[in-house]
Amino acid sequence: MSDPAARRPFLALPALPLLPLTTFILSAGLLVHSAGLAQTAAPTPAATSSRPAATPRVSWTKPLKVSSPVSIGPRGELTYVGNDSRLHRTDAGGQELWSFAFGDLGRAQPVLTPDGGVIAAAYDDTVYSLSPSGQLNWKVKLDGDIFASPALRPDGSVVVATAGGSVFALSPAGQTLWSYKVGAPVFSSPAVASDGTLYFGAQNGRMHALSPEGRLLWTYAARSSVFSSPALDAEGNLYFGSGDRSLYSLTPAGTLRWTRTTGLFVNASPIVTRAGLVVVGSYDGQLYALTTAGQDAWAYRAGAAIAAPAAELSDGSVVVGDLGGTLHAVTPTGQALWTLPGTAKIDTGAAVSDRGTLYFAVDGGALSAIENLRPLATGPWPTFRASPLGLGRSATAAELAAQTQARQAAAKATTSQQPPLPTLAQAPAPAQPQAAPRPLPAPAQPAAPASAVETPATALLVPQVIGGVIYLPLMPLAAELGYQVTASSPTRALLVSGEGRLTVPVRTAGGQSLVALRSLTTLPGVRTELKTGALTLQRGERRFTLPLDLAGLLPWTPQPEFPPTLRR
Repeated sequence: MSDPAARRPFLALPALPLLPLTTFILSAGLLVHSAGLAQTAAPTPAATSSRPAATPRVSWTKPLKVSSPVSIGPRGELTYVGNDSRLHRTDAGGQELWSFAFGDLGRAQPVLTPDGGVIAAAYDDTVYSLSPSGQLNWKVKLDGDIFASPALRPDGSVVVATAGGSVFALSPAGQTLWSYKVGAPVFSSPAVASDGTLYFGAQNGRMHALSPEGRLLWTYAARSSVFSSPALDAEGNLYFGSGDRSLYSLTPAGTLRWTRTTGLFVNASPIVTRAGLVVVGSYDGQLYALTTAGQDAWAYRAGAAIAAPAAELSDGSVVVGDLGGTLHAVTPTGQALWTLPGTAKIDTGAAVSDRGTLYFAVDGGALSAIENLRPLATGPWPTFRASPLGLGRSATAAELAAQTQARQAAAKATTSQQPPLPTLAQAPAPAQPQAAPRPLPAPAQPAAPASAVETPATALLVPQVIGGVIYLPLMPLAAELGYQVTASSPTRALLVSGEGRLTVPVRTAGGQSLVALRSLTTLPGVRTELKTGALTLQRGERRFTLPLDLAGLLPWTPQPEFPPTLRR
């Protein structure tokens, strides 16, 4: 989401059993904080003879309460779900045109229909269809929270996946055409191929393929959960990330083409550029670009975890935000073009209009616009859901022609103002290329998971003491334990996994959410082991160890048993 995120009211949960933990830690408490997220490291792109471009100026920032990815209509109008449990539509400048009340919060990207209407979903288990003026056409209640973004098929029907573990096809009038029971929550947004095949991942660690009629064609087992939403190339091959720290490519028939490891989880959704590069970010803080054949093209170091999908502009540059709050623009060859630092995390993809305006939202709901950039690229899957309309499917030939025509004017207008970027073939060979993990060999079947997979969390999980309580960074800790942080406030965070959802108390410091060590004892199935200088955490097959110098973090000063003698 990847791919793969949502804000839901924090409801009181039944008391959970405490897990054994050293008494000293229980009294001290633990907070989740990561220096890697609190401080955004400077990018370290490959050496290049060209200098980075000047950082563009933000045209405006408004507190629009944005919670979901933003969809952009053909006239530049913006549609999104707000953290006020309402669907909003504004003009291109952020001036509200109308809003519609949902029964709960939501994070699914709205889908814009050809007539200017909207199909949207929320955590009230309901799919809504609204007219261009914001009037309700119909609504349908399904079997669970709807986190995944719907997909609009060419015939006007919509495919919706739920956290209840089902996939539904609804007619343009809201009637159920068919349903398929997955048996595991689905947070991965379905993608529709040109032949009508539906692809989506699930919390059972499998990528699924359904026929247009809802019949299961095949499943492919990754080694961990799949939050990432699949992207499709021009040949119909699909690409997705997994919590097993890998990017996968499958044929339309479900055969593994290749897989590529990264340093941490790949919850973000990939894009496929016009030049044939698969681009995706990882929690290890790097943005990876591979050819569709699985060869490394480049790796860009953002310096903070990446959970948002990237977006390709018409000149081949790529824009992506990180959880440290920085927006990055990267050249087609992987060099830093510019960076725009911020303080609030970015966990949804940037939206780019046909007129060349880029919009990005940060945690808390503020939306910023950068005008006079290049428009979105015309390619196989240049952005999350493949289109600014949020369609979630491969474009038809007619749609590609219309996109090209609509974006040419903006591209020509900005080309005269901005220097051309080097293409992959023109780029000079870097003097010191970035080190990146080698691609894995493509096995016939995925390797069986080990009993406990060690993951390199140490770099992101730096303990911090506030008021005598030990804290750790929420985002990397949740990822290491296999949870998706789908909502957060200054005092609470909502964690989602295949076993359900729960809330944990948090505290905000340095723009980051932190969780106390003692709160770990409320997480079901989490085992802790304290040894001298180290704390080991394990949940299922996930296991990692981080340094924990209790004496250094909480120094103890001996006090005398009796007060000093008073002399008169």
